[in-house]
Amino acid sequence: MSEKKSFALRIDSEIMKAIEKWSADEFRSINGQIEWMLHTSLKEAKRLKSKTEQKK
Repeated sequence: MSEKKSFALRIDSEIMKAIEKWSADEFRSINGQIEWMLHTSLKEAKRLKSKTEQKK
């Protein structure tokens, strides 16, 4: 498993409310939901290396 890094995030209250609702609907933590959103966005933008590329 990869190393986790922490940082402070300032976010608009309306966006936070939407993320809280979405994470509850998906039975995820807010942190897990944000991680999933970032991962999905990076993957769609082809900015994330695949697991086979990371092993090289």
